[in-house]
Amino acid sequence: MKDLFPKKQVPLNSNRSPYKSKTTFELRIIIILGILAMTLVAIWSANRHQKAQTATNRQSSISLERPRFFSRNKPENLALDQRLSLGERILVKADNNPAKQSAVAKYASGMFYDAQRQFRDSLTVFPNDPEALIYLNNSYAAAEPNTVTIGVSVPIGGSLDVSQEILRGVAQAQNEINQEGGVNLNGKRSLVQIQVANDDNYPETAREIATNFINNPQIIGVIGHNSSDSSIAAAPIYEKAGLVMVSPTSVAREISHAGDYIFRTTPSSRALASTLAEYAANTIHRKKVAICNDSASPASTSFQEEFSLTLFELGGEIVASNCDFASGGFNPDAAISEAIANGAETLLVIPSVNNINQALEVARANRNRLPILGNHSMYTYETLNVGQDDINGLVLPVAWHPAVTKGSDFNQGAIKLWGMEGSWRTAMAYDAAKAIFAGLDLAENRQQLRQVLSNPGFNSQGATGKVEFLPSGDRKMEATLVKVQSGSASGTGYDFVPISSGN
Repeated sequence: MKDLFPKKQVPLNSNRSPYKSKTTFELRIIIILGILAMTLVAIWSANRHQKAQTATNRQSSISLERPRFFSRNKPENLALDQRLSLGERILVKADNNPAKQSAVAKYASGMFYDAQRQFRDSLTVFPNDPEALIYLNNSYAAAEPNTVTIGVSVPIGGSLDVSQEILRGVAQAQNEINQEGGVNLNGKRSLVQIQVANDDNYPETAREIATNFINNPQIIGVIGHNSSDSSIAAAPIYEKAGLVMVSPTSVAREISHAGDYIFRTTPSSRALASTLAEYAANTIHRKKVAICNDSASPASTSFQEEFSLTLFELGGEIVASNCDFASGGFNPDAAISEAIANGAETLLVIPSVNNINQALEVARANRNRLPILGNHSMYTYETLNVGQDDINGLVLPVAWHPAVTKGSDFNQGAIKLWGMEGSWRTAMAYDAAKAIFAGLDLAENRQQLRQVLSNPGFNSQGATGKVEFLPSGDRKMEATLVKVQSGSASGTGYDFVPISSGN
């Protein structure tokens, strides 16, 4: 304690002046008050720490090993040009390295041949970096007289893993078409450039990017957006301007009515949800289903309504449970208890891309008491890595699984480029790009591209076979059911494995 005060002390003798005695008395008072103040601070600090630790302990019982990988919050305040790149800036910082930094600097300076060399060097460091491969192909195209540009919007700040999955599909398709000499646009072979955009899965940012795309005359088609929220927000802008948008991942039913220029390569929520409902009612014979959904998400709402409709038609029923991921009072333990008390035979979790972690909290609270069904959003590495035994046996519908097309050209190409076959998002993004490229062989402008894709006789060859569109712009395609089982493919101890309707 003495170190808190001056080293010099008042001499202890009987000849001290009254002034010096008073000073000593005041000093003692100050010391006492100081000790009291420090004691109070210590008590307050200890109490605060105890409360924080209690909150942490309470949170640890339901929290995930990683932070939320999606967010509805407004994204980082970046200038729009900082969200766009043909190769002049790095958007995916996770795969940053000196060669890639040098490459984007060369690209920005118009030194495309030097950029090519540096992007190739970057890919030797990170061979499964789709952004670098896209920019490498862009630098090849930039050095040629004839090019065509496609925009792709992904949620790099909202979910890097999902963005990488989508970009790998786009990069693979671009790499293939450019190695073949490009698309045949207006009777000329034109190499394809991809302008990458980061919309963070935030609707307002998606609208800004859509406005930028429609005002760029070089862009003749768009691949995106990821979330249904973002696609629904951006669709009117593309529709009004007459620019084709093909979403590889948005399933909400509103997409079906968004306009003549709006397409998607993933099955709709109806196709996905109906397949899952039929599995619940007819295969595992669980007709009393409790649902956890996200009332603020169009995709989640669409899936819930389509699932419920099919389940009702099959003689099933929805069991009451207060489980809404969008609710401030969301309580996974209470939701599970209510569902079981009301006679639920199985549980369906329908998270949007914003709250997969909350679905995993529900799975943890369930403690394997009820079989769990899920939607396509649950197909992520995080689900396996964080969910572990809590989601063992989880069944969900997706657009594609690599085992379904094992040995195909797409599978082999993906393994060659990325060292893996990829997810359904990779395949759907590849199909979106291939459809646009095939359409450009028959179109001369934006409007004609829409006409080609809308033609009943149009089809292109994709990862999953033929890509054909209904008059609504929806994909003519069925869903594939997958189940979480123990395995070694993902490196988490669990894998998504395709199942047949009879299993």
